[in-house]
Amino acid sequence: MGWPSNLGRMHIDALTPAEQRVLGCLIEKRFTTPDQYPLSLNALRLACNQSTNRDPVVDYDETTVREAVQRLARYGLTRLASGHSSRAIKYRHLAEDALGVDQQQLALLAVLLVRGEQTPGELKLRTERMAPFASLELVDAALAALCERGYAQRIERRPGQKEDRFRQLLGGSEPALGSSGDNNAPPDSVRPALRQPEAAPLPGAAGIDRDALEARLASLEEKVERLASALAGFLDG
Repeated sequence: MGWPSNLGRMHIDALTPAEQRVLGCLIEKRFTTPDQYPLSLNALRLACNQSTNRDPVVDYDETTVREAVQRLARYGLTRLASGHSSRAIKYRHLAEDALGVDQQQLALLAVLLVRGEQTPGELKLRTERMAPFASLELVDAALAALCERGYAQRIERRPGQKEDRFRQLLGGSEPALGSSGDNNAPPDSVRPALRQPEAAPLPGAAGIDRDALEARLASLEEKVERLASALAGFLDG
């Protein structure tokens, strides 16, 4: 499957830990709790901070989750969505289109994003509610496809381990602690990139502090979201 010509400068291995967790949770909850999907900001925060089925366990606040999901939207991985019976702002992922993967590959990525390194056997068990695999051979085939695309890597088994383990690469390609370095990951020059829209230059923009502009934009987005939530609560009331 070819990559769209507008995929830009944002390499897939640049996602922060918070962005990885948010994306993994959105994918997971779409399959495991479809009646509650898309997710409100609070539901997404609770999903990120679960004490079960998560490694590591985190305690993100609302601001961290909001900023992460907003950045993912700029990369074409998430978008705003309205709920079935509520005007409250909710979020959904767009990972299939952005990454060009099928449901089984997406389920594997979700588990790797929220639970860290896994063996094929663990992945088969933990994707059961999202995309069941009939055999370990099919898990291996899907993992091979993810490795070929640069989304995952195989970690050589360590002394005492019976199986190789796999990790996702959406947050970096450095070998995990104890890895032999033979990780099957393609070099950066062939690793696909996520779409990152480029802003059109503004008249007189030379010399403007880009970081300050981005901070101001984030602040404005947060204010708009709060106003929308307040309006939705007023209308619902």
